[in-house]
Amino acid sequence: MNKIKINNKEYITKYNHSNPVITYIGLFKNNEIDLFNDTDGILMHPEVIFGCVLITSKNVHGSYSINDVNFIDKENNIINNEITINGWNIQFEKGQYNGVYVDKYVKNNINTFDLRLLILRITDKYGQVKVERFSNENKQFSSSIKKLYSFLQELKTNDSWNNFGNLKKDNLMISQKITKLLVANRGEIAIRIFKTCREMGIATVAVFSDADENALFVKYADEAVRIGGNQASESYLVMDKIIAAAKATGANAIHPGYGFLSERVEFAQRVIDEKIIWVGPHPKAIEVMGSKIGAKNIMQLHNVPTIPGYQGDDQSEATIKTKAIEIGFPILLKASAGGGGKGMRIVREEKELDKAISEAKSEAWNGFGDDTLLIEKYFDSARHVEFQIFGDKHGNALHLFERECSIQRRYQKVVEESPSPFITDETRKKMGDAAVAACKAIQYDNAGTVEFIVAPDQSFYFLEVNTRLQVEHPVTEEVTGLDLVRLQIEVAEGNPITFKQTDITQNGHAIEVRVYAEDPANNFLPVTGKIIDWIAPNINGLRYDTGIESGSEISTFYDPMIAKIIAKGKNRIEAISKLTLALQELVLTGFTTNKNFLTAILQNKDFQKGDFDTHFLDKKFKHEGEKYPQDTLDLLTCALQHYRFIQREKSRTLAQGVPAGWRNNPYQAQQEKYSYNGFEFTISYTNENGNLQIAFADKNFTSKFISENNKWFTLEINNIRRQFFISQNGNQYFVHAPQLGQIVLQSVDKFPSPIEETVKGGYIAPMPGEVTNVLVKTGDVVKSGDALLKMISMKMESTIEAHTDGEVEEVYVNNKQFVEAGTLLLKMKEE
Repeated sequence: MNKIKINNKEYITKYNHSNPVITYIGLFKNNEIDLFNDTDGILMHPEVIFGCVLITSKNVHGSYSINDVNFIDKENNIINNEITINGWNIQFEKGQYNGVYVDKYVKNNINTFDLRLLILRITDKYGQVKVERFSNENKQFSSSIKKLYSFLQELKTNDSWNNFGNLKKDNLMISQKITKLLVANRGEIAIRIFKTCREMGIATVAVFSDADENALFVKYADEAVRIGGNQASESYLVMDKIIAAAKATGANAIHPGYGFLSERVEFAQRVIDEKIIWVGPHPKAIEVMGSKIGAKNIMQLHNVPTIPGYQGDDQSEATIKTKAIEIGFPILLKASAGGGGKGMRIVREEKELDKAISEAKSEAWNGFGDDTLLIEKYFDSARHVEFQIFGDKHGNALHLFERECSIQRRYQKVVEESPSPFITDETRKKMGDAAVAACKAIQYDNAGTVEFIVAPDQSFYFLEVNTRLQVEHPVTEEVTGLDLVRLQIEVAEGNPITFKQTDITQNGHAIEVRVYAEDPANNFLPVTGKIIDWIAPNINGLRYDTGIESGSEISTFYDPMIAKIIAKGKNRIEAISKLTLALQELVLTGFTTNKNFLTAILQNKDFQKGDFDTHFLDKKFKHEGEKYPQDTLDLLTCALQHYRFIQREKSRTLAQGVPAGWRNNPYQAQQEKYSYNGFEFTISYTNENGNLQIAFADKNFTSKFISENNKWFTLEINNIRRQFFISQNGNQYFVHAPQLGQIVLQSVDKFPSPIEETVKGGYIAPMPGEVTNVLVKTGDVVKSGDALLKMISMKMESTIEAHTDGEVEEVYVNNKQFVEAGTLLLKMKEE
């Protein structure tokens, strides 16, 4: 045993000959092998990532042979049996390296050395095994090193798997077939995933809370496990219950859907640790992208454009204020750990900073348990464009083009479409390349979305990566013809993506709108109740993703989204036309929805021209509620009157031979009173041989009954024949007609019950929900505008504020208490 010092480090060698020659072999990033003698220090070169020290000696024949070899890293550390290169951990054994001689005149040609390498295992930086065994026997040393480097590049580009000695694609990873899949979610996304599973022959399992026991998605699954509770915190967010359900049913895979646990790194890791296939990206990707600050830092390292701003560790209010002033107003404060608009404030002037920082930090802490903020330059006019990305466990990464998501309300998307009507082909190419770079930066291996802000000059900046399937994924499926859920499942099984970037094209145009149970005329407050009727029109190119049916309940416990409606057309104008028609013909009765609000957006001229940005709903579009033409209201009212007349005829048990509406005085008409949006009016009508003569507001109408088919009534009113659909809920009637619209009319009792006395100074719940924070107590003196308490319903938080100055006389509710709409919350003393 001998010691040799190289670059001031000692190495123990095993050679037995005198006059050893010490040679460095440096492997450079440019894929070249260079030979250097003695102590040239080549391994300290910044471009070297890997190297060897060969100990050779001259034999009696005047040639050189290898006596020993040491693998060393660029810091000159000896590596016994493993090395890490660019994040890949390689475990190997050194094979035979003697028996081949080098002539002294050609000793710099190290290709004649025979150094056999046996790589036992290669894993990525997240511990995922890529290769179990790779032999390079009977290959010359430099060739082996070159192949090793090329192999590492192949792991990242996947151009070919069959060029590396005995390496075969089938030996790289053991595919795991998914036989039964549990969806850890509810509603429309659960059904969406179940549909693909059925097409693939995969059994399905649903989990459901007590509130969802009769939900459509529960009926759709092959098996369903009750996990109890009503709130998500008692059911869909409880990891132990989800894992237990999978084990109880023998599900060997879990798909998280979106929302709930889909981006919880601890859940993804728990699923993997339980030896259950996780249908989503690897936990490390979720973790690093979960922090907006961390994500931004990674993107900057990989040359993905990011918004100018601050994301430093110093989170003192003084530093944040200083950085905000340096960036220049307007700026956007954002919670690093959050989303959905929580912990987000637009600041336009320095005097607004202190309050905005305090509020944003408080909201971030309450919402996410982390008050870390980042600052970004705010663009008064910008687009929100996102790119669908997809990766697999073999190093493939590609994008499936963009989705335009600029039509937003309270930072929530309302309309999504693909392609974007704004970005150019050149910008699309650049953004797609940046999205793929982001995908590769975190070795992404499932469905995800890279979100960008696009300025009017087509410059774009990274926002965040959503490490899950998106709500708006159907528009991508429609224009690419790909099933993203199928791709997710195949990738999770260990299969590579079978197509290349150049194989993907955008065909036609697709637009999606989200139908919500909410009242646009009442600040979009969510509403609850039972869906009386849901009838979706059958139009070519229309798709409905929904978790409801007629009779479904919309409760306070979950998101108020009812359905997603997606239209595919050969171009944007056709897609808009189809979607508008679908909304007009859709029968959705039982409570107020945003259906007419969505129709108004689609019919807006600026939207149709593609002239909008993220401020469209605030600046260019104003929804003034259901302002139907008077002629439309008249026709729908006549239809209701005729419907009620027919219903009474059917229910008659006495005097059946007497014509309906008969009076001793033939000139006396029957009367009904109705209310529309709080306005009461009276209708008079007479029956003339089955035809109704209807009069109100100094107008006269003749209505003739034609036919009836399952709540659809064909009436001929003033010689124009139309179809009407009418649903009833007590005294409330939903009157719908395609092309005309839908209104709600209330029949007013002739003998109304006594009206309950309104409590003076009382504050009532504007919606059903949970009281989350009572902010005052009896005796507190408050000023007008002060917050009294907070409520949450369907994930939306509302603050009840004082209307006037005064003193709190009584508080009737407590924290965590559930209340119905109209419940008396507290009372103020009135002067």
